[in-house]
Parts: sequence; C-alpha cells; structure tokens
Amino acid sequence: MDLTPGQISTLEKLLGAGFRLVTFERYARYLAVEKEGFVALLDPAGGRLALFSQVGYRLGEGIGMLVETAGGNAFVWHNASVPASDELLVAYEKFKLELQELLSPPTS
Repeated sequence: MDLTPGQISTLEKLLGAGFRLVTFERYARYLAVEKEGFVALLDPAGGRLALFSQVGYRLGEGIGMLVETAGGNAFVWHNASVPASDELLVAYEKFKLELQELLSPPTS
C-alpha cells in the first residue's frame, strides 16, 4: 500500500498519541489502529485516512460492533460478545473523539 506524505503524517500522529497499528486478515484493504482494546479501520483512498465503518472493540480476530441486545448494550462479533459497561462506553466515546480529532485535517 502506497501512502502519501499526509497519510504518513497522520499515522505518526496516531502512533504518538498511543495508538498502534494492527492487522486483520479479513480487512486487509484497510489500515487498522487500536488503543485500549478499541479498533478503527482507516480507508487510505482519496489521499487521506478516513474512518471506515464504525469503531469497534477487539474480540479475538474480529471487531465487535456496539449493538443493543435484550440484556443491554454489548460489543458483538459472531458468537463473541462483551457487555458494554458504563466505563467501557465512556472509553469508547473517548476513543472515537480522539480518533476524530487526529484524523481531521489541520485548520489554517
């Protein structure tokens, strides 16, 4: 995958903020970043890095998406799930906000 200097700069910002690059074989087309168990797929198309789909929680080799279940909110991937406690939801929102700020183009 060829990256532009701007995309490389964004990845460096993410790494500097404590994110780490991870791979998911089934999502090889995308770059994936993880922090504190939360995962985001980044699409490098169009010369910048943009969030692809929604942020999730790492469950083994997959990404659990936040869903509402009969027992309350949970991060679910196939047959695996993790209840979305209040603390986990706060961390989820923090991850999303931090990621959004780091992916936003700099303002002049």
